[in-house]
Amino acid sequence: MLIKIGYDIEMAVNAPTTVLGALHVHPSRAHDLQAPEQFAVEPALPFTTYQDVFDNTIVRVDVPAGVGSVRFTNHAVVADPGVPDPVVPDARQHPLHELPLDVFRFLLPSRYCEVDSELMGFAWNQFGATPEGWARVQAICDYTHQHIRFDYLQARANRTALQGWQEGVGVCRDYAHLAVTLCRCMNIPARYVTGYLGDIGVPPVPCPMDFSAWFEVYLGGAWHTFDARHNARRIGRVVMAHGRDATDVPIAMVFGWHQLNRFDVVTDELQDAPEALLASA
Repeated sequence: MLIKIGYDIEMAVNAPTTVLGALHVHPSRAHDLQAPEQFAVEPALPFTTYQDVFDNTIVRVDVPAGVGSVRFTNHAVVADPGVPDPVVPDARQHPLHELPLDVFRFLLPSRYCEVDSELMGFAWNQFGATPEGWARVQAICDYTHQHIRFDYLQARANRTALQGWQEGVGVCRDYAHLAVTLCRCMNIPARYVTGYLGDIGVPPVPCPMDFSAWFEVYLGGAWHTFDARHNARRIGRVVMAHGRDATDVPIAMVFGWHQLNRFDVVTDELQDAPEALLASA
């Protein structure tokens, strides 16, 4: 399966600033790109890229004085197996002494995932009797999916996992933050993931396409995908970045006043793959 991905994002600014963004496909999926990503900045400002501590590709753009807006565009075609997220029911939960050192950071509290809060006691009361491993993570997914009501109009950039739990409403990032936090409370390493997820293999949703957020857990010596927002094994995820929470994976971090003027995301299966691939080149 081939998937066309891309975006058109424009922001107004009123002073010299710097923009950082996780705007590229994650290196773990780079081998699936059918050609290099066609990333561009308007006006044609110079930019640099670097790998952060999570191996995400981060773009840096220094916006000079006199530039009233900056626009980021990108398009690419990604090869995908076209199968749902794998299910590994026998993936076991590791005791703490078995965890690799670089995994422990995904057990700690972070900006939006308050492990050191009342969620700790709630998690053990709610999930302590469930079997460890895959079944426990699925129970956390089930709970989060049912507890939070999805509502774009209730989106808030600074809502934490605790607040999402208390308010019972949010968007995909809120589902991911709560599930990540509950997993960490149960000593299951969990990380936040952002990327492309189109309506592939499911009925199309009658709302504008957006980036999506889900999470991964470390079980059985590997990272596995879970999605508390949809609570289903989906087809066609394309990872852009992962980290402790949304703080680590900004689509665009602007150091100063800014206003979003345009935000269009494309994630579509190419039905007529060879011809469509040529047309997108």
